[in-house]
Amino acid sequence: MPSVFQIDRALLAAIALVLAVSYAVHLWDPIYFSAVYAFEDGLVEYGTALFLLVASGVLVSNALSLRGKAMTLAALLTAIYGLLFFFGAGEEVSWGQRIFGWESSEFFQENNKQMETNFHNLVVGGTHLTKTIFGSGLTAVILLYLIALPLLYPRVGLIRRLADRLAVPVPGLRHTLFAVGASLVIVLMGDQNRKWEVYELIFSLLMVSIFLLPQNRDKTR
Repeated sequence: MPSVFQIDRALLAAIALVLAVSYAVHLWDPIYFSAVYAFEDGLVEYGTALFLLVASGVLVSNALSLRGKAMTLAALLTAIYGLLFFFGAGEEVSWGQRIFGWESSEFFQENNKQMETNFHNLVVGGTHLTKTIFGSGLTAVILLYLIALPLLYPRVGLIRRLADRLAVPVPGLRHTLFAVGASLVIVLMGDQNRKWEVYELIFSLLMVSIFLLPQNRDKTR
């Protein structure tokens, strides 16, 4: 059975491979990229859902371990993180709607931008939730988590103690470098409208790596 370090290296290698292949496909044929490679119900989207689900499983496992150590608050928060990633996996594939072919309820047909059973494409009062709740605010939080926290954790005692007390998995510097590198590749793709699907896949792979092997692994499980 591979060690957690071998799994981590495989995940980072997968990120590099996805970025290289995605950029090459984008250069080779931008239309193929958007219409086939990164289109809905393709390998990219299902890969994202799969690794979000794996990330959820890792967090739930960590929560059970923390509970066994009587770290009740940390275990509860970690379990909540796990549920959020499970929710994200379900949302990514509209809770299996297109897989199993069932129809949306009347509510989602009337209020969902794609008439599918998911919440991130709801339009409420003319407001698209993806652009508000899941938009720039969430992006800023993720960037702070991936870039600022890894740098501050070893240097600021208050942040270190708080992260450890709450069992927040702190990304390593390798995660920061991969996040920055992936962001640069996505920017280089210009106005390619499906590039964000690749970004989501990179994010899901990165989260699994972080949750398995963060800077403070001994404090998160």
